[in-house]
Amino acid sequence: MESDFKYLDKTAVYFDSACQSLRPQPVIDALNEYYTQFNSCGERVKYAWGVKTDQKVEETRALVLDYLKLKPKDYFVSFTLNTTYGINLILSQLSADGIKKVVTSDIEHNSPFLATMTFSKTHNLPREVITRRDDGTIDVDKYDFSGAVVVVNSASNIDGRRLENLDELIKKIHKQGGLIIIDAAQGMATSSDLLEKTSADAICFSAHKMYAPSLGVMVVRRDLAPKIKTTFIGGGMVDDVEADSYQLSAESDNHIYTKFESGLQAWGEIVALGAAIKWLKNAKKSSQIADFSDQIFNFLDRHPKVHLTGQKAAPTMSFYVDDLDSHLLAEALSDQGIMARSGYFCCHYYLDHLKHYPPLLRISLGLHNSQADVDKFISVMEKI
Repeated sequence: MESDFKYLDKTAVYFDSACQSLRPQPVIDALNEYYTQFNSCGERVKYAWGVKTDQKVEETRALVLDYLKLKPKDYFVSFTLNTTYGINLILSQLSADGIKKVVTSDIEHNSPFLATMTFSKTHNLPREVITRRDDGTIDVDKYDFSGAVVVVNSASNIDGRRLENLDELIKKIHKQGGLIIIDAAQGMATSSDLLEKTSADAICFSAHKMYAPSLGVMVVRRDLAPKIKTTFIGGGMVDDVEADSYQLSAESDNHIYTKFESGLQAWGEIVALGAAIKWLKNAKKSSQIADFSDQIFNFLDRHPKVHLTGQKAAPTMSFYVDDLDSHLLAEALSDQGIMARSGYFCCHYYLDHLKHYPPLLRISLGLHNSQADVDKFISVMEKI
């Protein structure tokens, strides 16, 4: 895997994959190939370049579903800007008929946290913020999801805690007539097993957190589509337009994905996502992330002045050090060539207002990291 990141400066240690992962050379090559060999508009042209673009884009849609072990008869894939945009795109167009409340959890990223606020205010519906256990699970028996729209993450961007009882949660929500949208931004690269063969109504994630270019992806159940009242609309979404009316392409089962794809898409980035999924599936087989995570967690956990937010090792870990400002710590690490994130990581409600933590430092590992990176971090932290 390290051979696919040869362009990296050997003195640079990048520990911010939770924000965006680095791109391996095969993904960079795929993006360059699009721009240099068949740069064209998808679904609009008949010449050879466009035909190849269409083939590659359809291949990527199929690869996304295959990665999650989902069937095209049940789900479709649409592309957008990022996870935030996808969640908002669904909630802003979701019919409120029959919906009694909107639910999210306390450890959510601002993306679902704010989007559920807006949905609640727009439709004058109650909003409930439920508590996640310290291990990331939800006490399913404790909450009523009758007629609820539930938006939660499958893995936290704070410390990687996983929603291990996701299947149990989905079953209860559906049994009580609710819908569930999964924020899988942090889950796709390292915790995709939780999402395999899911029956969630929608999964939103960012390709740039799974070794692909900047891109948003929406995996949506086909039976959710009729509940979407399309208002965000433009080119690429219609089959015919008259003076005061239009016919949506999404009315055709073969083009249902256009329900969320207005205007020209990021064709090159979509093509490169396909290359990233192929690369990621292979790279995971020899990944050392679990071992590296254990080493860093164990090192931090044994220091009395270090306070970790998570209970166990994960590819993403956050902590603070007594009497040491995390922003200054991030700068000190940067001076040694180590790149890590400091602050509240877009989780202000949970980290600042609920837990009252000071700003934190976050280490998030990627498949580009090496033993030398881990050793350097531990050595520098020991000196600090």
